[in-house]
Amino acid sequence: MRNVGTVVRGIRTPIIKDGDNLADIVVNSLLDAQKSEGFQFKNRDVVAITEAVVGISEGNYASVDNIATDIKRKLNNPEELGIVFPILSRNRFSLILKGIARSTKKLYVQLSFPADEVGNGILDEEKFDNSNYTLSSVITEEDYKRDFGDWLHPFTGINMIDFYRELIEAEGCEAVFVLSNKATDILKYTKNVIACDIHTRFKTKKMLQENGANVIALHEILNEPVDGSGCNPKYGLLGSNKSTEERLKLFPAKGQTLVENIKNKLKEITSCDIEVMVYGDGAFKDPVGKIWELADPVVSPFYTSGLEGTPNEIKLKYVSDNKFPDLRGDELKEAIKNEIRQKDANLKGRMITQGTTPRRLTDLIGSLCDLTSGSGDKGTPVVFIQGYFDNLSDD
Repeated sequence: MRNVGTVVRGIRTPIIKDGDNLADIVVNSLLDAQKSEGFQFKNRDVVAITEAVVGISEGNYASVDNIATDIKRKLNNPEELGIVFPILSRNRFSLILKGIARSTKKLYVQLSFPADEVGNGILDEEKFDNSNYTLSSVITEEDYKRDFGDWLHPFTGINMIDFYRELIEAEGCEAVFVLSNKATDILKYTKNVIACDIHTRFKTKKMLQENGANVIALHEILNEPVDGSGCNPKYGLLGSNKSTEERLKLFPAKGQTLVENIKNKLKEITSCDIEVMVYGDGAFKDPVGKIWELADPVVSPFYTSGLEGTPNEIKLKYVSDNKFPDLRGDELKEAIKNEIRQKDANLKGRMITQGTTPRRLTDLIGSLCDLTSGSGDKGTPVVFIQGYFDNLSDD
């Protein structure tokens, strides 16, 4: 009888650099871990690789100058420019903002409030709730400084308006800030606009276009090489993060070939059908800082076909309470096993699934991987998962 379900292991690898053969590194690191830990490979195991090392191994980098050049070309050398709904992140947006500021002489920055789209706060929400402002208000920079300007982020100790202003002005660009949750308010200042939101970018861009804006979105910047730079044809600058003060790493662009290559190598070595995926930010929300940890455009940009779809699970508590209220112990366990064995291939909409998690497998597994690998110095950019697709009937 099996007494353990899902097992997740962070796999240590060498430090990944530009040009490394990542497929070989991942496979060899898994084999080394198998020797030291004594596990056996099985069908439907999952190997996941963080997008950071995929982008690094691809050499998918771009410079601040590349960003500025692309913006000038696509918006026809704007003397002034507006951006709407940028996230408040030193790692994710500071170099993008630097490139935007380098492309123009005056920059209008429209921030959403009380937080950006991934939950980073910009003001004291208790003060806001006790003020005369509403979510439909327009808060000028003067208003903000008077009523909320002393606010510092509880985790970073930084006021991002102050941080962003300093960064913009260091590029010789004039900065004007305004807080508004209505995208078209930026058009009161300029018609040249970059939509900087991530998950609502298509809606925002369409709204601005319909109101006369000359607009592009972040996924349309560096969606092709600029002066020999890296690029991401689908996501552009989305999913990028800071590498140096003048260079950023773009979201990986060639990961599908990588995951298929690793799957094939593992099949040849282990004779097992093992699924492989690339993961970025997990899709979960911090209950204290209120940050929704999904600054990447998707959780998993690349994965093998066995990870398509959503879970098709029954809720054990529901079955136990409603179908077998008088059974206990081994008799109850065997009855539930039979329910699992006999379940339909598609349980969507059925009461028997209530309380299960209606999310894509890649989002669920990617979140698990992000929590396992962390974002700091654990040194485990590969995550190996066993038993994720098992259920109680798989003794």
